[in-house]
Amino acid sequence: MEAEGIAALGINWAQLIAQIINFGIVFAILAFLGFPWLNKKLKEREMKIKESLEQAEQVKAQAASAEEEVKKQVEAGRKEGQEIVARAMRSGEELVQKAQEQAKVEGAALLAKAKADISHERDQAIVEIRQQFGDLTIAAAEKVIDRSLDKEAHKQLIEKILTDSQPKQG
Repeated sequence: MEAEGIAALGINWAQLIAQIINFGIVFAILAFLGFPWLNKKLKEREMKIKESLEQAEQVKAQAASAEEEVKKQVEAGRKEGQEIVARAMRSGEELVQKAQEQAKVEGAALLAKAKADISHERDQAIVEIRQQFGDLTIAAAEKVIDRSLDKEAHKQLIEKILTDSQPKQG
């Protein structure tokens, strides 16, 4: 009955055994010839993929290293820029301070020169006033006594009087 049940399914035993033998032969040929070649190609492909992944990791590491180096350079550039700005600020402040000091010195020199000029002009004015006073005194005395006096003797006399009449300093 079993033979009839398998035959009822449409299975032919002779054909089934021939197909199993054919499958075994093809499998053996593939196992000895095809599978090693296919296995070799798969291993090569696996190695290439592994190498590509390793190269990608190296490139990634190099990129990270380069990025870190760029960050360091940017930071160094920023610090250098800050130092340059700080030096420029200090130089500017020093220049302003020197200019102020120089202006003070020049101002003091101008003030001293002005005081000296004023003192000199005052002394000259006093000398001129004395001379004019002496001349006026002589002219007045000449008119009063109606005769000419020796100018030099009168100047000495007037100088002595002016010197004696000045308040004592000190």
